[in-house]
Amino acid sequence: MKTMLMGLASLAMVVAGSATAQADGHAKDGWITQESANSVSVTADKLAAAVEKAGAKVFARVDHQAGAKSIGDELPGATLVIFGNPKIGTPIMKSNIKAGLDLPIRVLIWEEGGKTMLGTTDPDALKERYSIEGADKALMTMKGALGKLMGAAAK
Repeated sequence: MKTMLMGLASLAMVVAGSATAQADGHAKDGWITQESANSVSVTADKLAAAVEKAGAKVFARVDHQAGAKSIGDELPGATLVIFGNPKIGTPIMKSNIKAGLDLPIRVLIWEEGGKTMLGTTDPDALKERYSIEGADKALMTMKGALGKLMGAAAK
């Protein structure tokens, strides 16, 4: 229970920290964020559909709001969609297997100030965090794919 509460507190700090996003969608803390015109649930559904259509695989969806509710607590809507494509992730992990902590890709969709937001770790931050070398093409592909997938989910 204590671990779950610490995890929820960490999520709250991440979500609060993402509010520092700059106008270009890049946050100072290594996040890419985007506003969605839809609810958390609809945005998550649209993201999952776009991922599958692009040939990647959705591995899991985590409903943080439901998790809080299960312990008699409350969180605003917050869903994590975990997905990936080994063609993109494998070259990154071959450079540094520890990047597997951040792969497959995770996109958090949350309610904040009456808006629905999407956010994920910027591939440039992954490159820096894990000193990735020799996987620039994979990182560029990942960044482009994230832009397209998040854009499709936000419409």
